[in-house]
Amino acid sequence: MSAKAISEQTGKEFLYKYICTSAAVQNRFRYATVTTETEWDRLTQEHPWLLTERLVVKPDQLIKRRGKLGLVGIDLDLQGVREWLKARHMKETTVGKAKGVLKNFLIEPFVPHTQEEEFYVCIYATREGDHVLFHHEGGVEVGDVDAKAQRLMVAVDDKLSEDQVTEQLLTHVPEDKKEVLASFIVGLFNLYEDLYFTYLEINPLVVNQDGGVFVLDMAAKIDATADYICKAKWGDVEFPPPFGREAYPEEAYIADLDAKSGASLKLTLLNPRGRIWTMVAGGGASVVYSDTICDLGGVDELANYGEYSGAPSEQQTYDYAKTILSLMTREKHPEGKVLIIGGSIANFTNVAATFKGIVRAIKDYQGPLKENEVTIFVRRGGPNYQEGLRVMGEVGKTTGIPIHVFGTETHMTAIVGMALGHREIPNQPPMDAHTANFLLNASNSAMTPATTRTASFSEPRTSNDITPAKKSKAGLPADCLHSILWPLKNVVTGDWKAKATTLFRKQTKAIVWGMQTRAVQGMLDFDYVCSRDEPSVAAMVYPFTGDHKQKFYWGHKEILLPVYKNMADAMKKHTEVDVLISFASLRSAFDSTMEAMQYSQIHTIAIIAEGIPEAQTRRMIKMADEKGVTIIGPATVGGIKPGCFKIGNTGGMLDNILASKLYRPGSVAYVSRSGGMSNELNNIISRTTDGVYEGVAIGGDRYPGSTFMDHVLRYQDTPGIQMIVVLGEIGGTEEYKICQGIREGRITKPVVCWCIGTCATMFASEVQFGHAGACANQASETAVAKNQALRDAGAYVPKSFDELGDVIKTVYDELVANGTIIPAQEVPPPTVPMDYSWARELGLIRKPASFMTSICDERGQELIYAGMPITEVFKEEMGLGGVLGLLWFQRRLPRYACQFIEMCLMVTADHGPAVSGAHNTIVCARAGKDLISSLTSGLLTIGDRFGGALDAAAKQFSKAFDSGMLPMEFVNKMKKDGKLIMGIGHRVKSINNPDMRVQILKDFVKQHFTSTQLLDYALDVEKITTSKKPNLILNVDGFIGVAFVDLLRTCGGFTRDEADEFVEIGALNGIFVLGRSMGFIGHYLDQKRLKQGLYRHPWDDISYVLPEHMSM
Repeated sequence: MSAKAISEQTGKEFLYKYICTSAAVQNRFRYATVTTETEWDRLTQEHPWLLTERLVVKPDQLIKRRGKLGLVGIDLDLQGVREWLKARHMKETTVGKAKGVLKNFLIEPFVPHTQEEEFYVCIYATREGDHVLFHHEGGVEVGDVDAKAQRLMVAVDDKLSEDQVTEQLLTHVPEDKKEVLASFIVGLFNLYEDLYFTYLEINPLVVNQDGGVFVLDMAAKIDATADYICKAKWGDVEFPPPFGREAYPEEAYIADLDAKSGASLKLTLLNPRGRIWTMVAGGGASVVYSDTICDLGGVDELANYGEYSGAPSEQQTYDYAKTILSLMTREKHPEGKVLIIGGSIANFTNVAATFKGIVRAIKDYQGPLKENEVTIFVRRGGPNYQEGLRVMGEVGKTTGIPIHVFGTETHMTAIVGMALGHREIPNQPPMDAHTANFLLNASNSAMTPATTRTASFSEPRTSNDITPAKKSKAGLPADCLHSILWPLKNVVTGDWKAKATTLFRKQTKAIVWGMQTRAVQGMLDFDYVCSRDEPSVAAMVYPFTGDHKQKFYWGHKEILLPVYKNMADAMKKHTEVDVLISFASLRSAFDSTMEAMQYSQIHTIAIIAEGIPEAQTRRMIKMADEKGVTIIGPATVGGIKPGCFKIGNTGGMLDNILASKLYRPGSVAYVSRSGGMSNELNNIISRTTDGVYEGVAIGGDRYPGSTFMDHVLRYQDTPGIQMIVVLGEIGGTEEYKICQGIREGRITKPVVCWCIGTCATMFASEVQFGHAGACANQASETAVAKNQALRDAGAYVPKSFDELGDVIKTVYDELVANGTIIPAQEVPPPTVPMDYSWARELGLIRKPASFMTSICDERGQELIYAGMPITEVFKEEMGLGGVLGLLWFQRRLPRYACQFIEMCLMVTADHGPAVSGAHNTIVCARAGKDLISSLTSGLLTIGDRFGGALDAAAKQFSKAFDSGMLPMEFVNKMKKDGKLIMGIGHRVKSINNPDMRVQILKDFVKQHFTSTQLLDYALDVEKITTSKKPNLILNVDGFIGVAFVDLLRTCGGFTRDEADEFVEIGALNGIFVLGRSMGFIGHYLDQKRLKQGLYRHPWDDISYVLPEHMSM
């Protein structure tokens, strides 16, 4: 959400730190907080004024009207404060319908003053600007400030002056206080803007005879989405829960997951002992499920509200699911428990991937779930939902947990009635055709499930039967015209330009901002199935690469779309474009949108990003109104006009496009806030009518770029649309404009409307739903009030969301019966080939892989080495040797084996600059080559003569030992064959000057290895060779080679054949290569650090000889 309440202490801290005013603000930072951990001695040391001044004490827990509730202790000394707290601290209190425990208190200096010195000031945000309310009589008895206060509206981007404040707000204030108050209010307003407040109320604000300003009580909300802008000033803000609801660590855990994810993850615990738990996908759908549970009498047993959306990964869904399962299995319920895993039809979330995360959690908690007698009900649709439902049903069978699974053939909220015993559970629910079957059906005579169609596929009707839209009544006041009937076709008021009635046509071209190749391909597939002549995407803009071409499919063939680094080039080269689809991030969406509106060719902009600060959104709306641009979003999936155009991922994948008949227009237009619910509306409308003509999801923010009324009026003025569906929501007052439009005759087409969020009035404490705008700030903003107003105005309003489809069907059937809608014959769409990647995801095809690997898997949330997650590798402190064992040998080796590997790497790391590999590396480094080139130059010298004797020694000694040769026989045979014994001999070291590296390794091996047969054999060979020449010792290469064979054969992790195979394929030389790479890199860095120049070998170190025939 965006607007979040902060504690009074936090609000005052912001004010004292950052307000800029000539008014003398008193008692800055003079407050002390009392919690359960407070130590009074320490508190008085930190705030010595507590011992000397009269005090005020009050709870700081988002409680309104504390004074009237007797929750403020006034004019007390410290002992009086402690006694006052003793009677209230950690005691349960009822405030309205909410019961809660008083835990956090604020102590401040008492300010003696008269009633005449108390004032009221409040600033709050609306779509058009910020309202400043002021009343000259503040305090506990201020009453209805909306009716009594002076008010001033500061339009978006306008500034507030002291003269405005004095003239419009301070008319009843004594002259001697006007200057102080004007300066303070202007400073307060600037603070409100700079720190992205959305609400700020001070009551009372005291100005005494000396002109001192005292902020006594304060309530505030800030726009939490502005954290990336205000972090430096805000610091780490704690957002307390509403009074009556505890702050649970699990809520904080999910909030942390949400903050670290591009997806949306929300959790609010309502009643941890409740028997009804939900795990719902989608901000809008989560509200609908909560409504239905409450409608069916489950409000007292509803345990939680929450939602996951925005394509969370399998791991993120697993973390979310296990949190809920952990909570719901902590305490048994005598009637057992139900878990509702619901959701609308996803637009782009891979249902199978998210369900796999939930399935993992169910498997982990299968014991507790069965102990708590949990029954699970599942309903979902969207990309790959059939596979998701299959794995969910399968886990029910394997675990024995009752899991009932349903797809798009079942009404979205039907599972709630089943879970609560109000509806029978079907034994074998009907299943829609598999995604693949639907997509790959190549028959030209295929019929869609519908039996009716509109008469037209792309052009509006010209039938004389259609009642023309009534014109607006003359003589309406200007503010009514502005707020209710705006924008009217061809009407211009002030500096605003009229906006287009038709946003999308079959020839519409768009630019997509962002490298969203999947969304673009979805748009092109939609274009193709709609029989468009050309793709709807003309180009893409992506600032992080240079200009280039990107490959896409148009039906069966490949095409190239241009990608531009900057928007100016794209606009200049594609003048036919009038739509921008922005996938810019929340941080860059504002700038890119403002830039796009500078180009007069752009008439429509869709902003997908969620979490744009409200102040920035309002500035975008203002410019859009001035430029005549329609904005869809922010926080939206977009919109769709069947047969013409779709925005990004709207409508989901092709199977849903076809199932919901979105490839051609119907007669019904809809507007919704929720993107997921818009796809559900596609499904409902396609099953109950001839289909969708146009649908728009305006987005879940408090201030969407375009409103319900904007689109309802467009639909009213579009001849091809015969009925309108509106899915409203708790929060805001936009739906009342539809009521007024119906009453005044501006809207004459049938309107079916339902506002979700009816459950909110049943909760004891305030619940912020998934959408930022889904929160009622007054009674008129509740869903219940809006549904009743719409019903009274003449809209068709069902009793619940469950009945929405029935009401839509009833209205549609009436329109067919009276001839307004004439059914037409279906025409099958062209077949679009399925993408290879998606066909593979569905398990429809197979092909030989180009590579096979068995040591590492990076595809999941966590890197896996030979089946072991990287977190486990660190948790068990396996070290480098352990990792090498996993990656090279696919085994978890014993601890001593890992240590031996690490010792080998250490002793082979370097042997000075004179050896060939180090020499080559140094020469290459001094020639100015890079690290990789220099390292490679050194590594290329490794072979039988230098460093590569590990494998050869292992093979020679193993063969001799395994064949039963005595050490003397082996030495004699090698001499007779004229071959060197690999691993024997050293240029410098000898039996009298032993190599300490070998000695260190030998001591370790003898102490830890279970058997050293081959090593003993090699040491016997060394006795024979050193008796002939002292330097024919078993060198470090030979030692590592034979010891490694002993390790592989005797550690218990390998069969004899496996051990021999690793020797044969060259694994042992890898030890030397890996170890010596450390040394080579060291030499490279050393030469660079010493700034050594190009190496030239000295001529006096070269023996120049003439060819033999010339010297004679």
